[in-house]
Amino acid sequence: MALPPNFGQAFDLSSLGKPAVAPSTLNCGKEVTKENLASEFVELSKSKPVILLCWTSRSPQSLDQLAILDKLHSEDNDAWELGSVDIDRAPEVANALQVRTVPYAVALVGGQPIPLFEEAVSEDATKGIIVKLLTIAAEQGIGSAPEEKLEPEEVEALAALEAGDLVAAEDAYKRFIARKPNDPYAKLGLAHTQLQLRIVGLDPALVLAAANANPLDINAVMSCADIEVATGTVEPAFLRLLSLVKATTGDERTMVKNRLLDLFSLVDPADPRVIKARAELANALF
Repeated sequence: MALPPNFGQAFDLSSLGKPAVAPSTLNCGKEVTKENLASEFVELSKSKPVILLCWTSRSPQSLDQLAILDKLHSEDNDAWELGSVDIDRAPEVANALQVRTVPYAVALVGGQPIPLFEEAVSEDATKGIIVKLLTIAAEQGIGSAPEEKLEPEEVEALAALEAGDLVAAEDAYKRFIARKPNDPYAKLGLAHTQLQLRIVGLDPALVLAAANANPLDINAVMSCADIEVATGTVEPAFLRLLSLVKATTGDERTMVKNRLLDLFSLVDPADPRVIKARAELANALF
């Protein structure tokens, strides 16, 4: 067995106080015991990932975490297995897993333990952890890589884009961001859609000629930069806007800077052209 239990040492989480009676409705995951840890869960991890959550009724946060995992386990259609470790009923298992606090989650992949977290995390964060776990397991030939799940607003936005309705797509992405302000896909989708809205109907040749003829014309230069980024010519676009940042002040400079930042978001942040342009923008501003 790749995870040898160490049942000989004492296990102590006395700071949590006396055990309470577990809620009668709590029935999340399959119970892990000293007897079935190796025979069932370690063996099962050779065919699909296993997540073991250590909890106690003395810790409401750990009960909440168990409920979150149970919910996600159901939503993922058993793509992974959930094992429930009640540390009051199975202190030997908690000791074998080297539990120091609860909630504590450890994954088993191919018989090998992978620590996941040792504090309560949000449902969204838990989803992200599970996606990474499934991806790692799939790379080792265990289970399947996670299927991409789209948010309702994202589905709506993609349908609108396919239908050519940029305004409806923008509205859907704005509602997506309102609900999940830090979602990178929402931000990227909105930035991409708004770029398309800005350049629709423009004649690239005329816009390029106008920007070249008057490099201080803010509207002409920003429109030209939009078209260049949309067509993959990002370096000239960055250079145009950087020159304009250096040549402007006040609200005009802020407007140009914000457009440049919007265009940065549409390119891989690791792209050397973005890294170089970001450095030049910082030097121009400060």
